[in-house]
Amino acid sequence: MSTRRSRSRQASTSMPINDAQLDDLVSKLQQLIPHGINQSKSSRVSASKVLQETCNYIRSLLREVDDLSEKLSELLDSTDTNSAQAAIIRSLIM
Repeated sequence: MSTRRSRSRQASTSMPINDAQLDDLVSKLQQLIPHGINQSKSSRVSASKVLQETCNYIRSLLREVDDLSEKLSELLDSTDTNSAQAAIIRSLIM
C-alpha cells in the first residue's frame, strides 16, 4: 500500500482535531502566504480569512504557471528545434 493511501486512512480514522490544533494549523498556513494577511502575531485573523487568502494565492500561482507555460511554449515554437538554445531549454524542462 502506498504511503499516501496509508496516511489518508490514518487521517480518516484518527480523532478529529481540536480547536487548539486547528488554530495552530491556520497559523502555519497564514505564515506560508507571502502577502495579504500576514499581520503581527498579536492581531488575530479568522480561519475563514486565512483560507480565503490561501485560495486566492493558489489561484494567482496557477495563473502564473499558465502564463509561464504559454511563454515557454511560444519560445520553443520560435526556436529552431535543432538549435543549441532549444536543447538548453529542453534540458532545463526535464
